[in-house]
This record gives sequence, C-alpha cells and structure tokens, in this order.
Amino acid sequence: MAENGSLQIGEIAGLADVSVDTVRYYEKLKLLPTAARTNSGYRVFSVETADRIRFIKQAQEMGFTLDEIKQLFVSDGGENQCKSVRDLIQLKLTQLEDRMRQMKSFKGLLNRHLVACENELTAHGKEASCPVLTTIEISRK
Repeated sequence: MAENGSLQIGEIAGLADVSVDTVRYYEKLKLLPTAARTNSGYRVFSVETADRIRFIKQAQEMGFTLDEIKQLFVSDGGENQCKSVRDLIQLKLTQLEDRMRQMKSFKGLLNRHLVACENELTAHGKEASCPVLTTIEISRK
C-alpha cells in the first residue's frame, strides 16, 4: 500500500480484478479521476477507484459502451443526473429489444435450416446434399 492509505496501480487492478493496462486505459479515457502521484512518480488511487472500475465492468457486461459509461459519469452530480441516466437506460432497453427481435428472427431461420437438413438426411442419408449450403450457393449467384 502506498502512502496515506492510497493504492498503487497494481493493487487497485488486483482489487478490481482487471489488468494494470485496463486501469491505465480507463484513466486515459477519463473514466477514472486522474491518479495522484507519489514523490517517486507512481500513480496512487483511492479504494473507491476499485468500486468505480467494477461498476464500469458491470455496465459493459450489460451492453453499455465505454462512451456511454463516460456519459453517466459526466452527468454525475449534475442537475439532470437522474434524467440523463434514465434516458440512457431507456435507450439501452430499446436497443436490447431490437436485438432480441433480430435474434428471434435468426433463431427461426436456424430452426428452418435444421429441419431442412434433417429432412434431407432422412430422405437421402449419407448421399444428402446440404440444403443450407445449396441455398447459400444460389444466393451468391
């Protein structure tokens, strides 16, 4: 542990379960407050920085981009903070619903391809030609 209870970059990375490069990258993107420096020039961070990094990782897992996460932090403490967060969440939900519709449609296509393959294999056994590949070949022409 560095002086005054601050943590050096390797320690903060370990606490947040990320690499040192990730901490540097987040700092470069201004997702983290600029780290203080020791007299020897080492970066030092507060323990709260680990919480912020964990939040960033969780938000990414939920589909937020680093730019969107940065917007959340920029609105931090502003008058319209809650509205900004709500609007961003609303946008994410809309995007998620669109993606789910696309995935459902693609799932239907895959199911149709599966049935076509099963029918072809049942009808022709090892001699079956793949209807999926035939469809792809036709669409290329």
